[in-house]
Amino acid sequence: MLSVAPSLDANTKEVPASKTDQNQIPQTTHVFKSKLPDIPISNHLPLHDYCFQNISQFADRPCLIVGSASKTYTYAETHLISRKIAVGFSNLGIRKGDVVMILLQNSAEFVLSFLASSMIGAIATTANPFYTAAEIFKQFTASKAKLIITQAMYVDKLRNHDGGWNLGEDFKVVTVDDPPENCLHFSVLSEANESDVPEVEIHPDDAVALPFSSGTTGLPKGVVLTHKSLTTSVAQQVDGENPNLYLTTEDVLLCVLPLFHIFSLNSVLLCALRTGSAVLLMQKFEIGTLLELIQRYRVSVAMVVPPLVLALAKNPMVAIFDLSSIRLVLSGAAPLGKELEEALHSRVPHAVLGQVTNFSTRSLFIFILI
Repeated sequence: MLSVAPSLDANTKEVPASKTDQNQIPQTTHVFKSKLPDIPISNHLPLHDYCFQNISQFADRPCLIVGSASKTYTYAETHLISRKIAVGFSNLGIRKGDVVMILLQNSAEFVLSFLASSMIGAIATTANPFYTAAEIFKQFTASKAKLIITQAMYVDKLRNHDGGWNLGEDFKVVTVDDPPENCLHFSVLSEANESDVPEVEIHPDDAVALPFSSGTTGLPKGVVLTHKSLTTSVAQQVDGENPNLYLTTEDVLLCVLPLFHIFSLNSVLLCALRTGSAVLLMQKFEIGTLLELIQRYRVSVAMVVPPLVLALAKNPMVAIFDLSSIRLVLSGAAPLGKELEEALHSRVPHAVLGQVTNFSTRSLFIFILI
């Protein structure tokens, strides 16, 4: 570890001791400035405006690719439908500061709902649809959500709860497929008139997301992420002359990691939206489907976790697919051993490998190239 001895220079300030504490040694503040160019951070913009700030440059390019349905949304379509859903939220009584729970696997509806909530100053709390009913309602109660967006298969969890909440009376449920009793279909949101988006004043310090993380100990806890915090995090990854992630409009990012987790939401989805890259959405990991989609859509950037790295490195099916489009693999959540790194590199020798350390749900990342 590099040790720097304290010294006073142009970037050092001496803080005098208080009158009541004259015997303490004066404190000094050291500012260490990178030799790399400064990163312009547009953290005065709401998150959705920041993500779509350069949309005119790639409006007709692919934005969301739904692998299971072979359906693609362009950037123009993604922005338009998000605006429609924002109006749909407003029509259901969702206002600035209200919380919408997104209880979905990776899907276009997840992305569109997240962006739409930002557009009206609402807050999206992202939840794992495989949670038990008790776990879902713990987050629902803590976040004070007013609306849940989910799939029909998970609705029974929202009925079988003894906490006094009544579906359809105390909270609304919208399903992205055929709605069960007392639920609404997603079309009530997506078929609204986009020109009716309410004008809302959004401050950079207003909350936009409320993911829940268990951290290292204790029960799951909500972490308030503001528009400013997320735009700043994304900017540090993809903006400026020397970004951590060099993403372009030609890139296709693999999104198999769950979007309800901050790693995938931040470093896959939001970074891709900012740079005009395409996002290949997969609901779940299945090695054969994954390899076929990587080959078909020419995935160039893969955000993964160690179990997925193990499958790519060891599964014999990998040898029969063309993975030559992959130029960058970033693994997070846990460290990779040297042997596993080398095994993966032998499968994608043309790719740059890296590891990502995320210290908290507040989205602090370090990229370490291997």
